[in-house]
Amino acid sequence: MTAAAEFQSGKGHRDENFPVASFLIRRRHRPVIHAFYRFARAADDVADHPTASPEEKLNLLQEMDRTLTGELDSAPEALALRRVLDERRLSAQHGMMLLEALRRDVTKLCYVSWEELMDYCRYSAMPVGRFVLDVHGESRDTWPAGDALCAALQVINHLQDCVKDYRVLNRVYIPQDAMAAAGARVEELSADTASSALRRVLSDLAQRTERLLEEARPFAGQIRDRRLAFEVTVIQRLAEDLAAKLMRCDPLCERVHHRKADLVPLLLRATARFARTRFSRDRRNLTLGHSP
Repeated sequence: MTAAAEFQSGKGHRDENFPVASFLIRRRHRPVIHAFYRFARAADDVADHPTASPEEKLNLLQEMDRTLTGELDSAPEALALRRVLDERRLSAQHGMMLLEALRRDVTKLCYVSWEELMDYCRYSAMPVGRFVLDVHGESRDTWPAGDALCAALQVINHLQDCVKDYRVLNRVYIPQDAMAAAGARVEELSADTASSALRRVLSDLAQRTERLLEEARPFAGQIRDRRLAFEVTVIQRLAEDLAAKLMRCDPLCERVHHRKADLVPLLLRATARFARTRFSRDRRNLTLGHSP
């Protein structure tokens, strides 16, 4: 057992807010996406370990990096990912970018501005979506809309987990300039309920997230693979609902996650949206003489 294995949280893909290579994804693509997820989960568990020293964490992340690039064979999740990448002739770039985000998690405890947070998302979230697109052989023209969706999902997670991140890891993703402008203090994240100033900050960030989701709306329609496009539509709809909840709920004292009872109506709405989007896309392609 490696030291990294001892850091495992026990969390798996079924514990995430959003689907990870669900049954909607073609069977042949699921193993490589799950390998990337297991790699990301192992690295995230290292970065988020509450008692390990920064030096220990950085050493383990470096071991994963060197295993991913072929210098070592000692990090199991990185080795498994490297093997499937070699089989599919896919680049290790996205995994390497993700490791950079997790190194930042170890060394950087706060973010000055929304722009700085988006730069973090460029490493922590966008490579995940780009990897899935590469697995499916999708055009890189889809990246901008996909990046917006991935960044939105990341910010939603930050807002949901803002209390735990602060209390357990002393890490704050809420931009400092937004806190200062509202007259809120970081220490308020330890309270039982959010102050009016902190509520304004969290609501404003949820609004910015909604704007990211607006940028992401064309994404599913740009994807050739129907099954991936359907999963993206579902994820988009779930994210929109969570962003709306964060507009009106207090994550310091309220659960801002989906319950099972919430999922059926959301999935039905996502299915209806997908049918409309796909019909419009296929009709446009036929008019232009392209295959659907």
